[in-house]
Amino acid sequence: MSDNLRQYRAIHEALRQWYPDRGNGRMAHHLTTLAALISGIVASRSSQLPAIATQVPDGTKAESRVKRYTRWVRNEAIDEERYFFPYAKRLLACLALETLVLVIDGSAVGRGCVALMVHVVYKGRALPIGWLVRQGTKGHFSEALHLELVEAGHDVIPLGAQVVFLGDGEFDGTELQRTLDELGWSSVCRTAHTTTAQLEGDRFRLDVMGACIKPGTVVAFQDVRVTAAAYGPVTTICCWAHGYKEPIYLVSNLKSGQQACRYYEKRFRIETFFSDQKSRGFPLHKSHLSKPDRLSRLLIACCLASLWIVYLGTLCEQERWAKVIHRTKRCDLSLFQLGLRLLVHFLNEDWPIPVRFHIILEGPKGVR
Repeated sequence: MSDNLRQYRAIHEALRQWYPDRGNGRMAHHLTTLAALISGIVASRSSQLPAIATQVPDGTKAESRVKRYTRWVRNEAIDEERYFFPYAKRLLACLALETLVLVIDGSAVGRGCVALMVHVVYKGRALPIGWLVRQGTKGHFSEALHLELVEAGHDVIPLGAQVVFLGDGEFDGTELQRTLDELGWSSVCRTAHTTTAQLEGDRFRLDVMGACIKPGTVVAFQDVRVTAAAYGPVTTICCWAHGYKEPIYLVSNLKSGQQACRYYEKRFRIETFFSDQKSRGFPLHKSHLSKPDRLSRLLIACCLASLWIVYLGTLCEQERWAKVIHRTKRCDLSLFQLGLRLLVHFLNEDWPIPVRFHIILEGPKGVR
């Protein structure tokens, strides 16, 4: 049996195992195509349908496979709610034993489109749990789209989970902050140094906080109201990290400025997903698709592929495979790169291929 066939069959079985409606024949057919897309994306290290098709064995010509995948990404009956959220819910249910740190940002995808994505942070990686795709170059999305994505993300968050939401200066809108408060989520978002604030009747710009501090300093004011809308009370924070030319300004519903800064450091983890999907993984920005809805469906396969590879990287760490596939004493590879190498090792050794789209956290003394 070929490596590609073994890989495809393992992915297909994992998709079926965790899909909630396995009795639906039409959806089962769509899952079969989804498994082929995931397998082809990983095997080809590409998000272009012709390249994917060359790595999927199903007894048909490559041109026929391309047409099949094209029909799949055009099919309006296929959406994230049916074909991605069941796996995202399983992922978050496993990670919710700890505080869920969510990060939101945008990135260019396909031809002339940009995706606004929300991720959960795990061991230095950003794992996708939802997205919206729109035409345009990379830039700010409207606050209405921010709210739409947050509401979609809320649908997959386990009941009672502790959540911290992180965003850059695009996500400091008062309606978004109010929504996060209503959801019971903690939040830390960057804001402009020109943002106006009011404390005990005095109005000031936030850059006043940074006028007299030096690198390595954090200053926080509690019970502040911000912008002309006087939204609050919130905590405003000025943080100047060592090695940076100037401070940054944050707005948060956390009381501790130090805690808010520690969480905000995790925001940059979202870049790990974009690098995995582009320069070091499955170049999504080089996909030839230009329709937002089609790219959104392709993202289902790309994101599930990414979750699987990170799972393999986690398995590599937990089972101490790194000293077999990398170095004995030191490992400087990310979970994503470890996962790719472990997959190659399993294929080369003709061993069973483990496939999951969620992470099992290690318990005490290695118990999982």
